[in-house]
Amino acid sequence: MVLTESESELEAGDAAPAFELEGVDGETYTLESFADDEALLVVFTCNHCPYAQAKFDLLNELADEYGDVSVVGINPNDAEEYPDDSFERMREFVDAGKVAYDAYLRDESQGVAREYGAVCTPDPFLFEREDGAFRLAYHGRLDDAPNPDDEPSRFQIREAIDAVLADEPVDLEWQPSRGCSIKWKDD
Repeated sequence: MVLTESESELEAGDAAPAFELEGVDGETYTLESFADDEALLVVFTCNHCPYAQAKFDLLNELADEYGDVSVVGINPNDAEEYPDDSFERMREFVDAGKVAYDAYLRDESQGVAREYGAVCTPDPFLFEREDGAFRLAYHGRLDDAPNPDDEPSRFQIREAIDAVLADEPVDLEWQPSRGCSIKWKDD
């Protein structure tokens, strides 16, 4: 397990960095693709990491339960070194129902992960719609389970989403996410 300290330069209220990424459904997605939503949950994730796998059900539930929130998974891992994270395997996970987010996108260049300051999988960023832009409301843990096999007793991400949808401040400590390090390509 890697317990990461966030290297993100994004702070509360910062605008979401723009992206243009291909989804496993063949569509190209940008921030504007989610413009009708009150909130956007961007989670840097992957297929092979046990920490990411342990959160598939939670993220699927969030995507299903919250109609005003889009849950977007972005896989930035080096698929040559980690073939389970290839675009084809991502599509297989969606087709098999393992991943049922609003969108599952591939960050082949890893540029989006770098822009966001993502460091591990899963690494969630919750943005609220404010003045026509998505602004960072929460960056931290999805829940309090320290290991993939542990049952969480608290779901910080639900608390954060509920606060955003109630137009209240997110009153949570931003603790670093737990997960596997992003598998960066050798430069």
